[in-house]
Amino acid sequence: MRAFVAPVAALAAFVSASSNGVQLETDINVISRLWGEISTYGDNTPSYFGVQNVGLPDGCQIEQAHLLQRHAQRFPTGGDDDGGNNERFAQKVANYTKATPGSTSKFTGPLAFLGSYEYIMGESYLTGLGASTEFMAGVTFWNRYGRTLYNASAGQTAYNASYTNGTARRKPVLRTTSQSRIQNSEINWALGFFGVSFQANADATLANFTSPYNVVIIPEGGTENNTLASYDSCANDNVDSIGYIGDDDLFAYIPKYLTNATARLQQHVPSGLKLTTNDTYAMQSICAYETQYIGQSDFCNLFTADEWAGFEYTTEIQYFNDYAWGNPTGRAQGIGYVQELLARLQNQYITVSNSSVNSSYDNNAQQFPLGEPFYADFSHDDIIISVLTALSIDYLRNSPSLNAAPPAQNRTFVLANLTPFGGSFITEVIGCGSSTPDEVTNARTQYYPTQYGYDPSNAGHKFIRMRVNNGILPLSSIPGGACRGRNDGLCAMADFLKAESNATTLANYQYACFGNYTINNAQTPGKDHDGTIFPTGN
Repeated sequence: MRAFVAPVAALAAFVSASSNGVQLETDINVISRLWGEISTYGDNTPSYFGVQNVGLPDGCQIEQAHLLQRHAQRFPTGGDDDGGNNERFAQKVANYTKATPGSTSKFTGPLAFLGSYEYIMGESYLTGLGASTEFMAGVTFWNRYGRTLYNASAGQTAYNASYTNGTARRKPVLRTTSQSRIQNSEINWALGFFGVSFQANADATLANFTSPYNVVIIPEGGTENNTLASYDSCANDNVDSIGYIGDDDLFAYIPKYLTNATARLQQHVPSGLKLTTNDTYAMQSICAYETQYIGQSDFCNLFTADEWAGFEYTTEIQYFNDYAWGNPTGRAQGIGYVQELLARLQNQYITVSNSSVNSSYDNNAQQFPLGEPFYADFSHDDIIISVLTALSIDYLRNSPSLNAAPPAQNRTFVLANLTPFGGSFITEVIGCGSSTPDEVTNARTQYYPTQYGYDPSNAGHKFIRMRVNNGILPLSSIPGGACRGRNDGLCAMADFLKAESNATTLANYQYACFGNYTINNAQTPGKDHDGTIFPTGN
């Protein structure tokens, strides 16, 4: 999400206020990058994940792009760690002021506004700022991929549904879940990519703006198979002692970094209103959500840089232990999309499912077309995290300490850089004229596809490169060594397929999602499960 080489925890704090001698972080540009998965989007630098040479080699070009796009800014969900905790705090304050006449004036200093505060959040759906983030994501995807994939003409600002000779192109297929914020993210992304709202000849009616593409809406919210919401069909993810161990770890960590802040803020509320560390955590969360809704919040100037770093760390603790290597269902929740990616790379339909894949959608050209220049799937943050786990991108396998406060600076699993609002995971298929193209240190703007020697008729050597929010992932960190040997993130297609050949076995979907097992998180908190589980003795 950020355009920085160092992890966000290493950012120097910009402080412009103090409270009782405590320096507070008040630069919203810094604060908004310390909110984990509810952070504002910003590109990673291409080298953020440690890849040294980030340019595209001479004689090579991106020939296909697979996009897994997260929805953008939303209102809090009803989850206990999210909107539920925020609502409890807001109601606690409202109940106190209503029951205690004259108490409003007893809120002082930085919390004076609480005396007349009103909680204004909705729940779960996309905000206006979220719509604008997705629109920009669509524009950016066109600029970075569409221009090259479709050999755009000079001045072309978006996708053209026709070839230069006037014949119609085959319509791209966009896939989304049925959830409101996912569908609305797809709609706004499409407005940016397909460009209907900024055509050379303006169309005030936006008539037929969906005509250049088709949409597949996969149901979410029941128990049906859906790779873009795979927790629905993974029964054990809905077992508290398995699927929510990261939530338990989150709440256990909160007092370790917010006890001092709670005592500091207690001085500015009436003596009859006792703040807990969960209340203080709600203030941090409300700051983030109000900013992602109305662009400002009076809760944002209350905390130090270390306290904001602690807030971000709670999200990493939660997501690593709910959806990644720290949870036995981590790989299982991501393996469905991985199987779809591998099927597309090999031009294969999926006719039988052994995971969250819904084969009724993936067995036909209308809903699961093959050989497309690009694919765009719209999903959730936790799905992206589970996909990275199922792919075994071990560079990110950095189990959070449950005791470090403030957290260490040299972390690799930094959620704001992985799944901010509007974040993306992109798999690039690159064609080259050589099996060993020379690496290029710096990124270069591709003004036209053949600028650096690429010849589509002589590009039989295919490579895979993956990006998260523009940062190139080190595929060399996949265990087994198949993708080692290069320092530019490229892995030969055959080697990549070999590296992922055991991904389904590692996920052990049926047992991870439906097996009869228990996890004693209280006994082994923060345990790295390698994102999977097998019956004892196997």
